[in-house]
Amino acid sequence: MQPDQESKPGGVSRRQFLQGAGGAAAASSMLATLPQLALGKDAAEPAVRPGLKRISATGGNITLQINGQPAQVAITPDATLLRAVRESHGLTGAKEVCDRGACGACTMLVDGRSVNSCMMLAIDAVGKKITTVEGLVSDGQLDPVQRAFVQNDACQCGYCIPGFVVRSRALLNETPKPDRDQIKAGLCGNICRCAAYVRIFAAVEAAAKGGQA
Repeated sequence: MQPDQESKPGGVSRRQFLQGAGGAAAASSMLATLPQLALGKDAAEPAVRPGLKRISATGGNITLQINGQPAQVAITPDATLLRAVRESHGLTGAKEVCDRGACGACTMLVDGRSVNSCMMLAIDAVGKKITTVEGLVSDGQLDPVQRAFVQNDACQCGYCIPGFVVRSRALLNETPKPDRDQIKAGLCGNICRCAAYVRIFAAVEAAAKGGQA
C-alpha cells in the first residue's frame, strides 16, 4: 500500500485526513477575520466610505429643505421622502397610491426635477431643494399650473391631481411651450383613474401661457 493510502479507522486515508484538517483550519481563520474585514481595522469602529450617509437603525433626525424652509424630520433609515414629508412634516398633498413609482401621485420636485417620492429615501434628499404641491404657491398666489387646473376643471376625484400639477410644472420648466403630443409624453408617468386626461391636457396647454415658474 502506498504511504498516502494508509487508512485511518473508517476508511479515510492519511492524505485525505491531512487535507481535511488543513481546509478546516483555513476556514476557521477566514471566519475569524470576517468581522475585521467588515468593520475595518478596529472592530469597534465601522468602516465608512466617503460620502456614505449613516443613521441609526432605531432612527434619528435629519434636516430637509422643504418648500424653501429647513425642516427637522424624524426618520428611520428605510423612510421614503414621501412618508417623511407626509407623516413627519404634515404636507399631505403628495399621495401614496401604488408605492411602486408607477402612478405619479407622489410626485415632488427635487432640485427642480420631478421624482416619485415613494421611491426615494428621505436620507438621500438631505441637502437638496424639495418642492411639494403646497410649495408651488408663492406669496399667496397659485402657480399658473394650479390656476389652469382649477379653471379647466381638470379633475374628478382629485386624488391624483397634486402629482399631475407638480409633474406639469416640471414639464413646463423643461419645455415651456409644449404641443399636445409633448404634453402626453411628458405626463405619461402619471395615471388618472377617473380618466380626466382631456381636461388635464387642456389645463397644461393653458398653463403654458404662464411660462416658467
